[in-house]
Amino acid sequence: MKKTPTREDISEKYKWAVNDIYATDELWEKDYNELIQASEKESGYKGKSTESKENLYNAIRESEEIDFMVERVYVYAFMRYYEDTTNGKYQEMSGKAQMAASKLAEKYAFLEPEILSMEENVLRDWIKDGELKLYARMIEDMLAEKEHSLSEKEEALLAKASQVTTVPNEVFSKFNNADVKFGSIKDEDGNEAELTNGKYTLYMESQNRQVRKDAFYGLYSQYKGHINTLAACFYGNVKQAMFNAQARKYNSTMEMYLSGSFIPTKVYTNLIETVDKNLSLMHRYVALRKKELKVDELHFYDVYAPMVDNYKWEISYNEAKEMILNALKPMGEEYLSIVKEGLENGWVDVYENVGKRTGAFSWGVYGTHPYLFLNYSNTLNDVFTLIHEMGHSMHTYYSNKTQPFAYAGYKIFVAEVASTCNESLLMNYLLDNCKDKTQKKYLLNHYMEQFKGTLFRQTMFAEFEMQVHRMAEEGTVLSAENLCRVYKELNKKYFGEEMVIDDEIACEWARIPHFYTPFYVYQYATGYSAAIAISSRILAGDKQVIEGYKKFLSGGSSMHPIELLKLCNIDMEKPQVVEDALKVFEGLLDEWNN
Repeated sequence: MKKTPTREDISEKYKWAVNDIYATDELWEKDYNELIQASEKESGYKGKSTESKENLYNAIRESEEIDFMVERVYVYAFMRYYEDTTNGKYQEMSGKAQMAASKLAEKYAFLEPEILSMEENVLRDWIKDGELKLYARMIEDMLAEKEHSLSEKEEALLAKASQVTTVPNEVFSKFNNADVKFGSIKDEDGNEAELTNGKYTLYMESQNRQVRKDAFYGLYSQYKGHINTLAACFYGNVKQAMFNAQARKYNSTMEMYLSGSFIPTKVYTNLIETVDKNLSLMHRYVALRKKELKVDELHFYDVYAPMVDNYKWEISYNEAKEMILNALKPMGEEYLSIVKEGLENGWVDVYENVGKRTGAFSWGVYGTHPYLFLNYSNTLNDVFTLIHEMGHSMHTYYSNKTQPFAYAGYKIFVAEVASTCNESLLMNYLLDNCKDKTQKKYLLNHYMEQFKGTLFRQTMFAEFEMQVHRMAEEGTVLSAENLCRVYKELNKKYFGEEMVIDDEIACEWARIPHFYTPFYVYQYATGYSAAIAISSRILAGDKQVIEGYKKFLSGGSSMHPIELLKLCNIDMEKPQVVEDALKVFEGLLDEWNN
């Protein structure tokens, strides 16, 4: 049986350079101890921050300097932990980092209530000029959310409670990344092969239906076997969301999570309504898939198999790098040179190893280059994942380079635009350069898969979250039975009559890590829609949009997300962007049959 390599088995050139944050664990320990010492002393500005302009500036600066160090300590510890979640040393370090972050959030909980206790006209006068002008946008955003802020004591209590409210996520993470084992299956060559979360996608794309079926049942049997525990975890996370929303006087958990990026709830409901009105396109795609796979019944273990017979495209990591560099040429030489630097100099952690966290992400700290986390397995999908995460990293790079620490971090709502714009550029490059009709169909299949997985599937996830959070807010217990029922019904609605709704798919919600960051996933769908529009204009050579897009990437949180997107002539408050993306999907369905 082919075994997953250990961390030590993998060459250094395929690992990210975490030591660019801290050269050694001892240096991390030094900063951690400094943070703990700082957490044990009350700030000298507590109760005095609003006595003068100078005090307010110094209090914010002190808090910001601590935040800068907390970020470095936190990110380094968790990056090491994600390399191998079974490593006890880094389990402990990540736990310590989380505790330090919570304690210091508690220490500076006084600051926002003190700022908001000031006379607004005096505060606005202070931030007009001088050193405090830097924080004008941050303070205006605080004032906009004033009705949801609490007293100093209440803020401190909520900060302390965060050590408890993060537990459901921690339990799920340890179960999903370290504890759950899926056994083995026979691969396409008849060899015994380990089934992992990382390899599941690879097996689901197999041309061999038995491999797909075995992987599907092998994976879901474990989630089904632990479904009551996972339901309790999920419900616990919804309860913490409700606790915080009620404490802060929001009408719902959705309103609270969207307010952090100043997104009207109408943007969320508009997405669901627009996609729901166009589900006939998804049903048409499902019927096409059933026809092309030549199956009497289409099951969920068939939805990722390529619709092109006997076409296998293995892409090595080095080939993937060359592909994405060619695809990103329309972005200009400056953008391209930074991507090259990242690919060659320790930005990327490439391959799966024993204990490594599943999935992919981009992360980093201010003052250091971004990082990309992958589990690369030589598929076309992995190439898209690489260019996707590089989009996030370039967004981070430009924002960090252009904005001060206070505004460098961008909101989640715009985070998926840069990543999916990159994906769209890659797809267009590959379609323009494909060698034959079979390859073109393979790419069209993949493009449709992106729409299915990003626009339709993530909207289905968003609708699931909206429904179950509302149920909990109305007093319904989120039991395993209730969660599975809702999820199964949504699959019926989205996939239509041509799809067999396997019982196992009702448990899929139990393996989605993003559900532990409530009301996050809808942004994949809105971001994808915006990215399709932006990339189309970049490829058309629209210099105004290219320049506007660079400003967008450099904007961080210096503007609200809705306003940042307007720099690229995208208005997410209107359904037009989603509708236009769905028309592109309809065009792909038409092209398949031509």
